[in-house]
Amino acid sequence: MLELRKISKHFNGKYILEDINLEIQSGEIVSLLGPSGSGKTTLLNIILGLTKMDQGKIFFEGTDIGKIPMKKRGFNIVFQDYALFPNLNAYENIVYGLRNKKVISEEELQEYIDFLELKPHLTKKIAELSGGQKQRVALARTLVTKPKILLLDEPLSALDGVIKESIKERIKTIAREFKLTTIIVTHDPEEALTLSDKILIINQGNISQFGTPQEIINQPSNEFVQEFILKQLQIKKQNIYNLFGENYA
Repeated sequence: MLELRKISKHFNGKYILEDINLEIQSGEIVSLLGPSGSGKTTLLNIILGLTKMDQGKIFFEGTDIGKIPMKKRGFNIVFQDYALFPNLNAYENIVYGLRNKKVISEEELQEYIDFLELKPHLTKKIAELSGGQKQRVALARTLVTKPKILLLDEPLSALDGVIKESIKERIKTIAREFKLTTIIVTHDPEEALTLSDKILIINQGNISQFGTPQEIINQPSNEFVQEFILKQLQIKKQNIYNLFGENYA
């Protein structure tokens, strides 16, 4: 379990995050959802250890990890731009994080490659890959390090259509099959509702609501949640109706 207690972060006297309390159970998929500038990416980076919090504590499996450096936390992230090395081919990118450590066998490595259907693309340079293929390479590079928590920053924002749905399903399958706690930053309510076990909605550095997709759709906790979720989903209403039924309005 990952537990955040009273996490705060400010910059130039302005709070980016204020008094964030959160519990994420092992194996859950949790989306951090909110408008641009709400603090969701800052919170993701604090969990990763990339950004220092000003106040609060972070516990992972009962251990206070707030002062443990990023490299020793055992978490890993897929950045929004994938951060792949253009001078390396797909395979070299996948195994890059294994240079100084042996955390998986060759058989396990091949299982990840096969699972993400990357075998035909291993010798391709990054510029030769499609957006979906780049996303899968970035996922493979992260997964082969066997992270304790998988962090994803806007993993679907550069994708559309069938590719977007395919990656979404792969993320859910990865979390389920590997029992991997997964935390996702997104600004898209439909992504959060269809991908997550639970959603943390952040507005102006504060928690507006934390709950299951059904709870957020059927019992929005305040006017902001109702406006942000429901109004943005009107054009996609049928998709959400199919998931949550007649209670959606």
